[in-house]
Parts: sequence; C-alpha cells; structure tokens
Amino acid sequence: MIAAGATALEVDAMRRALELAAHGPAKGVNPRVGCVILSPEGDVIAEGWHRGAGTAHAEVDALSRLAPGDARGATAVVTLEPCNHLGRTGPCAVALIEAGVARVVYAVADPGDHSSGGADRLRAAGVSVEAGVLEDEAEAFLADWLFAARTGRPHVTVKWASSLDGRVAAADGSSRWITGPAARVDVHRRRALADAIAVGTGTVLADDPSLTARDDDGDLLPSQPVPVVFGRRPVPDGARLAAHPHDAVLLTGEDLAADLAALARRGIRSVFVEGGPTLATSFLAAGLVDELLVYLAPVLIGGPRLAVGDLGVPAIADAHRLELAAVERLGDDLLVIAHPVVPGRAPRAATPDTTTPPEGN
Repeated sequence: MIAAGATALEVDAMRRALELAAHGPAKGVNPRVGCVILSPEGDVIAEGWHRGAGTAHAEVDALSRLAPGDARGATAVVTLEPCNHLGRTGPCAVALIEAGVARVVYAVADPGDHSSGGADRLRAAGVSVEAGVLEDEAEAFLADWLFAARTGRPHVTVKWASSLDGRVAAADGSSRWITGPAARVDVHRRRALADAIAVGTGTVLADDPSLTARDDDGDLLPSQPVPVVFGRRPVPDGARLAAHPHDAVLLTGEDLAADLAALARRGIRSVFVEGGPTLATSFLAAGLVDELLVYLAPVLIGGPRLAVGDLGVPAIADAHRLELAAVERLGDDLLVIAHPVVPGRAPRAATPDTTTPPEGN
C-alpha cells in the first residue's frame, strides 16, 4: 500500500529504507529498521539502519552522518514508526525533533506498549507525519518481529511426518524413515529458518536428537535454531544436544503460554515444534499453533501411534478447523501446510520463506 499523501521521491526512499533495514540482524528482540533522510529539495543526504540491541536506532544512525543543522527542514523516511521511549538509547522521535526534521514518513506503526506514540509526539511538535507508505511490503518484511511484538509470543509451527493413516511410528516405536529424502531436506531447510526448535523430554530420552539443521551431506547449515526442551525430566549429560551450537533452553511445559512469552523475551520470534505427539497435542489443545506442516508418506502402518492425541473433541462439530494454505509434492511424499481457522480473519497463504538456506534428528 502507498499512502496517498506520499510523494514519488518518498516512496522511492522507503524502498531504499527497506533495503537498508535488511542489513540488520534478522533475529533478536529488536526489529530491522532502515532510514533515509531527504533534503528539502528531495535529495538523499543520509542513510542508516539499526545494527542490533544497544546500538543506535536507524533514525539516529542516519542523523549521525550529518553535521549539526544539516537535517533542518529535511524529511526522514523510516520503515517503522519512530520510537517514543527511553531504553538503551533515547527516543527517536525526540532525536528527529531536536535535529529540526520537518517531515517524517513511515511504513508500519510501532505495536509496542512502551515504544509506540512517536508519531503523536512528532505531530505535537509541529512535524508533518505520513504513515502507511509501502505498509504491505514492510509488514511482510517485519512479519516475524511484528507477530511477536503484537502477541507477546513467538510464531509457532508444529510439524510432523506420518503415514497416510496418521501414524508417526510403527508398533515397535521405529519411525526412520517414514518420509523420503526430499521431505527430510525440506524439514532441515525449514529448521534453519526458525529461531528455535522444540521437543519434549520424552523425545530427547527416546531418540537423542541433535536438533540441528543440516545439508544433504550432514554438515551444519549456517543458521541454527536454538534447541528448546519442554518437560521436567532432566536431559542426560551425554545427550547429543550438548554438542549443539546453541545452549538448550529448558522449560517445564506446564504453562505453554508463559513459556512462549519467556522465549519471546529472549528474542525468539519463531518456534518449530517437532517434539512428538505429546508436545504437538499440548500446543494444539492450548490454541497456540499458528501453522501446521504435515509431511505425508504413501504408506500405511496402522496401530495406536497417532500423530495427535486427544484434543477433547466430543463431536465432529467441535473439530479443530484448518485453512489449507498449500500442498507440495516432495519426491513421493506430500507436504500439507495449514493454519487454524480464526473467526473474522481472511485466509492466509503459507508463510513465505525469507532466506535460502536448506525428518530427522
């Protein structure tokens, strides 16, 4: 979306600001933000972006490249509403006012309880403000951070691999490999896209997973999810998790909403739940699942080892309804991507991949 009050130069500057924002860290508690400062004549006189927690915000970074007074009468074009709170750094709204900026154009409103309000503060100081410029593009770019900021928890994807009859293991407990190589490659690629990968202690004790993202040769991919283990049973000292590039986060799982909030405070924006039927069922029953990835193999197993346990559904009318977002063929297997139905919300497409890095343990 392009706001009606924005000029062509401001729209171009916003596209550049989004490019600058991409230089910032994609993970952590802070958003990736870019800023372009235009002279009163419309020329670019400074650019900046946020480099991570504790560093200058994009607006201040851009202003720092100008001599005192050079920003007077200028326009600041920024991907996120300038903040209005004092944290590790000062309020960006105040920095822009003090620099003499005459106009601020931004894409997405800041959803933070403490950091929002920058636009109102700017207007109160006599600064012209235009909101919503390239809002759709900025929303997509900041999707994971905005989700965590708006909900107070990470985006949760639950994944399982099963037979066509919904079994995740044979009677003896064996499950390697229900799906084929192409499906397993896809899982590892998606693991690398997530901030964290979660299992229960039962899976750790039974399977001793490494919870890493690996390529076809078994080598670690550049981006690794933080391992999260839910449950009260201790993780054995010699578990393969000990060799993971990141220290495991241990949570009780007794209050999943509180546990997810704790992960969000650590800067974890997305969680990939792979932890077996018990953990998947717990997340589904708690209404804390945002996306389902179901890898279906053309095999029949039978028996009791179902992908999902009791969800407390007494009648078909009470079934958990899903939006089917996509179906992909991966070798001989199918990947079904679905989202829980949320009343009043338009159907969503599958979550887009935002990087290009690539069932197994």
